[in-house]
Amino acid sequence: MPRAIQLYRLLNVLSLDVVAGALVCALFFARVFSVSITPYGLLALGLTVWIIYTADHLRDARRIRQPASTARHRFHQQHFNTLKVVIAGMVILDGVTVTFIPIRVLGWGAALILAVSVYLVTHRFLKFLKELFIAVMYTCGILLPSLSVTHVELNATHYILILQFAILALVNLFMFSWFDRKLDQQDKQHSFVTLVGDRATRISIWLLITLEVSLTLIHSFSGGLIKVSLLLSFMGLMLLLIFIFRELFAKNDYYRLLGDAVFMIPIFYLI
Repeated sequence: MPRAIQLYRLLNVLSLDVVAGALVCALFFARVFSVSITPYGLLALGLTVWIIYTADHLRDARRIRQPASTARHRFHQQHFNTLKVVIAGMVILDGVTVTFIPIRVLGWGAALILAVSVYLVTHRFLKFLKELFIAVMYTCGILLPSLSVTHVELNATHYILILQFAILALVNLFMFSWFDRKLDQQDKQHSFVTLVGDRATRISIWLLITLEVSLTLIHSFSGGLIKVSLLLSFMGLMLLLIFIFRELFAKNDYYRLLGDAVFMIPIFYLI
């Protein structure tokens, strides 16, 4: 395997590509809402995303009694104690960082962290809502640095863009759950697909992408932020292509590498 792919796979296992995508998308929406995010705000967002994702993976890895079937969970099993120490250090750094961000952002951030904490505690009782909850929380985290301080008057066009992004996050999670369904069943892990089945998940993904594109058509009639909406639909179609050619991308978990990389696409809008 090429060294570059090995390195990127390690970054993916550590959720660092998710962090990079979150930062790019946060800057993307900051441009949309005419906001400048401070370096401290970006650092706090990146740290928070990594802490939440890694804590969730560690929790899953601890519950799997045998060696995990997925590379991600095996890595977190093997390095469980080390990652716990790293998380503790990142929490401290995050706590220091947030003291430098605006009070309004901090207030909304605290509310979001509380919601995530409730999810982590109640996850076992709300297994069927796992992907939906994560998609909503991820979207809120991406938008928080912008929406909490923007002076742009929000209208229906902005809310449709937010819905489009949330749909992208949900499709991404549904797709990953579909690819991982057999391994999750082996490890007795629950997801949307293990609860509703393969066919219902495939239909859900197609319906969500159809809704994504339909929302862009609505933008084309309104004439507002059409380029932004087209970019989000393009990202959705990239996810759909990965799913359509799933036999190809299932090899070596390329679907996960490319699926997370889709959220880096807005960087082209920024430059």
